[in-house]
Amino acid sequence: MFTGIIEDLGIVQNTGRAQLNIKTNLPGIKVSDSLAVNGACLTVADRSKLNNIFSLLTFDISSETLNRTNLGKLKKNEKVNLERAMTPSDRLGGHIVTGHIECTGKILSIKTDGKNKIYSFSAPGEIIRYVVTKGSIALDGVSLTVVDMRHNGRSPVSAGEFSVSVVPLTFKNTTLGFKKSGDVVNIEPDIMAKYAEKAEKDRSKEQEKREITTDFLRNNGFLW
Repeated sequence: MFTGIIEDLGIVQNTGRAQLNIKTNLPGIKVSDSLAVNGACLTVADRSKLNNIFSLLTFDISSETLNRTNLGKLKKNEKVNLERAMTPSDRLGGHIVTGHIECTGKILSIKTDGKNKIYSFSAPGEIIRYVVTKGSIALDGVSLTVVDMRHNGRSPVSAGEFSVSVVPLTFKNTTLGFKKSGDVVNIEPDIMAKYAEKAEKDRSKEQEKREITTDFLRNNGFLW
């Protein structure tokens, strides 16, 4: 479990289809710990000290993770957002982030709004239905608030677009400061939206079971 508050910008040392090596100065990391790398929850497979400050972390990456995230597109010396798993005593400064990436989205535009930056993103239908204005979303592991969203069609499951506002501190201390239009980011919608959707579906199914309709009577032998 994570909060979406980035702790360090790690530096990619080596990339491969099944493994990722990252240099970081985060302390207290041991083998089997969970880290969010650009928002994707990965397990530390190996750790070696480079010097008194930096460590080299090795992560094994599954094909599912490669298919759903931008980790397979990382290049040597590229920076990534890192966050250690939260502890029970941590303050929840962002929002509840699981580290389970649903998909990637593309940056459509970056505009200046006073001291802030407004980033606009594309999102597929299976994700855009969980996006609400003033709601939370994690982009490359960064907890952000949606300032605007819209569907690209009449269907509620059609693809769409949404925007977030990035303050100077976030711009400076996360990889969003290096991004440009066309770049791809990992998207994790607010987990609470998914639970709400499931609860609504379960309630609808229960209501359907209780309704006595012509089809119900016919299917159960009362009509023919």
